[in-house]
Amino acid sequence: MSAPPRVPRTRPEPVAPDPAVPEPAVPEPTLSELAVSEPAAAEALDAHEEHAWSRCDPWSAALRSGRGPLYLHREDGTRHPLDIERWCAAPDAADRTVIERCRGSVLDIGCGPGRFLVALAERRLTALGIDANPHAVARAVRAGGGALCRSVFAPLPGTGSWHTALLVDGNIGIGGDPPRLLRRTAELVRPGGTLLVETAAHALDERLSVRVGDGRGVHGTPFPWARLGSTALLRHAEETGAWAKAGEWEAGGRRFVALRRA
Repeated sequence: MSAPPRVPRTRPEPVAPDPAVPEPAVPEPTLSELAVSEPAAAEALDAHEEHAWSRCDPWSAALRSGRGPLYLHREDGTRHPLDIERWCAAPDAADRTVIERCRGSVLDIGCGPGRFLVALAERRLTALGIDANPHAVARAVRAGGGALCRSVFAPLPGTGSWHTALLVDGNIGIGGDPPRLLRRTAELVRPGGTLLVETAAHALDERLSVRVGDGRGVHGTPFPWARLGSTALLRHAEETGAWAKAGEWEAGGRRFVALRRA
């Protein structure tokens, strides 16, 4: 059994290669090379702010303040509220049902402000968050979590050895292609490991282009997204051949599915 990847809380430390984990065909960055400390997070923010769009990006502004309102705007004009205040707060009762199911090393995909990372660290579990927004990573690091400013589709430390991965707060929609995301998470999680997914409360399976807006006319750039209910998730998971249903539950008006890695 391979040892779980080491994740620094605030300062990266050298990580020795684990001889039990096969070397990838193309060398990937080590955790110590990718880990975000507070100075590194500040540098990432400086680079982020060089882009004109980031200065009026409502998602980044909400991450800095921890407050909304914040919405996901569809091309047809409808919008879905985003619960930024809850994401920036401590885990609620529904979140804790996810945390209680985490085992071993945990990869939080789309970690946002890092509430799961902090709670997992308090339970003495090795946890790493990844998020493509440097403001989210900086906030997670300040809260005491280990986080990388990195896409889930980029090279990641511990590939193939994570015991648990999380896709909560709608993050099954990342990239707008759930089958691709499920195949990618199968590469990240070890055989027998678990993927914990939050799904839509209704029977949905849709792909869409969205923008984050503040409800006052300011919008970010469009990006692909997806929304899935549990039935659609289980169908896509089965089609990958890598995931099987391990459980399903509701808490606080939210729905969750546990998938087991084949």
